[in-house]
Amino acid sequence: MKDYQCNLLHTLSTAHSSSGTPFPLSQFTSFHHLSSPHAAYLLSLSTISEPHTYAQVVKYPSWQEGMDKEIEALQNNNTWILTELPLDKKLVGCKWIYKIKRKYDGSIERFKARLVAKGYTQLEGVDYNETFSLVVKLTIVQLALAFATAKDWHLHQLDVNNVFLHGDLIEDVYMKVHPGFTTPNSGLVCKLQKSLYGLKQASKQLNAKLIAALISLSFHQSSFDYSLFVKNQNSHISILLVYVDDVVLTGNHLEEINFVKSFLDQQFKIKDLGELKYFFWLRGGSIQVWKCSLVQICL
Repeated sequence: MKDYQCNLLHTLSTAHSSSGTPFPLSQFTSFHHLSSPHAAYLLSLSTISEPHTYAQVVKYPSWQEGMDKEIEALQNNNTWILTELPLDKKLVGCKWIYKIKRKYDGSIERFKARLVAKGYTQLEGVDYNETFSLVVKLTIVQLALAFATAKDWHLHQLDVNNVFLHGDLIEDVYMKVHPGFTTPNSGLVCKLQKSLYGLKQASKQLNAKLIAALISLSFHQSSFDYSLFVKNQNSHISILLVYVDDVVLTGNHLEEINFVKSFLDQQFKIKDLGELKYFFWLRGGSIQVWKCSLVQICL
């Protein structure tokens, strides 16, 4: 990367002469050709930086509130119990991950803190056996959006809160106490009862529970893409797409869609995001334009 320079404040001649780089990116990158909303969105990304360590956030109430909500969710879910580490077991580390969640227009929605296990220290065949995550293919998303537009179906989006906390662990996993938490005995560790972000088996355990719940609701899992679920019952058709913890739900009957939402909320505590506004790289009104173009191609 020594031959490149990213400096939007310099002109081409200034950047080239001052740095000596043969290919300054300022020659090709500029905000001037962007619309005002897109420029504001990009500039807002650099307004507030995301911290990387616990020590950086302890004095900020907004981040502290995010960590408190995360711990509350973990405790309500009975994610772990405090116990002593058996002699034949090893500890898995953990750390806080901080992320600024933004709305589709770039404004800040919330400061999100996530406690993750250091699953990269786990050994396959010892600490876990299989990994798998539901990630819908882009082609399936394109077809679903085009089909929903052609049929004028309802199109909604859901988000599963604390997605990986819903899976049950089969293996015995012991984790270090997270930063900021004190125990009555310094020798105590966390024995995980539920899966946690970062564990190798976390996504597989969640998927097993989610798939079982959808099948009990008469959804059929597609053999072409395991992240696609279809329900056809009493002339009511529903299509559900899963991308890790993001869910797109479409169908020809609004009451059926609301019923599916209610069921998933009881099982997994979902967040109803209403009509689809942002998925993959699409945001806002561009979804409608993109869907219409797909319909023209498909038809």
